[in-house]
Amino acid sequence: MPIDLSNSECPLDRDLPSSLMRATVDQAPVAISITDLKANILYVNAAFSEITGYAPQECIGRNESMLSDRRTPPEVYQELWGCITRQQPWRGRLLNRHRDGRRYLADLTVAPMLNEAGETTHFIGMHRDVTEEYLLQQQVRQQTLFLETVVASIPVSAVLIDENGRIVLDNLMYKALASDLKVEEPALLFLKLLREESGEDWNDFWHREKAFRNLELRFDPGGGRPSRWFSCAGQWFRHEEGSVDGFFSGSEKGYLLLTVDDITQQKKQQEQYRLRGLQALMAEEEKLESLKETLFAAIHQIQGPLNLIGAAKNILDRRGDDAGNVALRDLLQQVMAAGEASICTLEKCIPHSDNNAFKPVNLNQVLHDAITLLTERLLASGIVVEWVPTPVLPSLKGSENRLRSLFKQLIENAIDAMAHSRRRELRILTWTRDQLIHITIEDTGPGIPAGLRTQVFEPFFTTKASLGRQHVGMGLAVAHEIVNQHNGLIRIDPDYQEGCRIHMQFEIRQTQPERPAKVSHG
Repeated sequence: MPIDLSNSECPLDRDLPSSLMRATVDQAPVAISITDLKANILYVNAAFSEITGYAPQECIGRNESMLSDRRTPPEVYQELWGCITRQQPWRGRLLNRHRDGRRYLADLTVAPMLNEAGETTHFIGMHRDVTEEYLLQQQVRQQTLFLETVVASIPVSAVLIDENGRIVLDNLMYKALASDLKVEEPALLFLKLLREESGEDWNDFWHREKAFRNLELRFDPGGGRPSRWFSCAGQWFRHEEGSVDGFFSGSEKGYLLLTVDDITQQKKQQEQYRLRGLQALMAEEEKLESLKETLFAAIHQIQGPLNLIGAAKNILDRRGDDAGNVALRDLLQQVMAAGEASICTLEKCIPHSDNNAFKPVNLNQVLHDAITLLTERLLASGIVVEWVPTPVLPSLKGSENRLRSLFKQLIENAIDAMAHSRRRELRILTWTRDQLIHITIEDTGPGIPAGLRTQVFEPFFTTKASLGRQHVGMGLAVAHEIVNQHNGLIRIDPDYQEGCRIHMQFEIRQTQPERPAKVSHG
């Protein structure tokens, strides 16, 4: 605002001597000059001479333009004079020239001084040399721009996250990834996935600020889109905050630089080799399962007559020791002993699954494997598959091979069930709720009658027609056994009316099989 010289009632005038006022201006650490209306210098203080290099006798009587450098645009001076002519102060920066010829940047304030009539009589200017401050700001700005350029040019998605989980900085690749995945902040989703995959190790990564590299994660976008694979690396660093709160005490904050590399193509190539190995492995396991079914069926077939023989022997035992009965009883005893020995031999031949090799398993991956392995059958049967996985699915500790066999068996059952259906659709969903992983496999076949929903999980019971091959009725019994080994629950949804819906659930935090068999029949 303009300085009004007519206010003689100012308390400073009454309480402070004019000599003190003059000494204050003379000794002020900021350059002060007073000019007439044409900008001719009438007064300068000591700081003015120190900053400009001109002694008072060298500048008094000369125009303020003596300090001007031609590099300052004329428009700046036009704006300055426009403001002070309207009796308004002006604040800005000018490029001035020191007495020795070097240029310096002046942060200048010019204000009009008014008399009793409200007329401008003089101008007062105050300025500081802010060259070093400006150069430092430019250096910081250039460094920031350089860092942003480096981050932007990184050929992988890069994002800076503070210790509170907030996004601070990202690059173009990250923005493109967010658009591609249709996820607002992929970094936060990936951190959640990494936390689920890494388990207790994540506490070291996050809370102890340890670096990590080559942590791979799988992302299932759903909606018919293929799975994506990413390799993640993270580097922590601490940076001193520039807030006023930490001026005296200092204040540091932790940041995580997360880089995400799309390795989907590499994974696809690896997947091809892996699927070939899986096909060979599954073929071998199917042979073993077929052998187990055959042996179980043989035991079942032998056990039935043995039970009848045992019943006949019991009847003879109750009749006493007639001469005719003794020989017959001995013969029946020998037959039973031979039968039981045969059953014992067959039981020893049954291959046993290794339940000890439990490790973290991604059920989305295992389900995808089962679908892929059955792609030819699904296409040949004209079945439309709707695969709806949840993108974030916690790992389950279990046997990957056995779980893969489970899902393959259930999908094969669905394919067989829809053999004579006009509408052939298979829908597979995964989701989490209440610390449980849920999986449903739905088909549009004839469904399973309510009265048979308990029996289908029993050995040697089948609802399938021959379809050119023999069914011994062990499929769902084996499925029940595998689910039980993983402390899970399997049931047939009674409310599903469009075919058959198998619903499974597994505890997220379970580690080893503990509970007895559990099947729910709606």
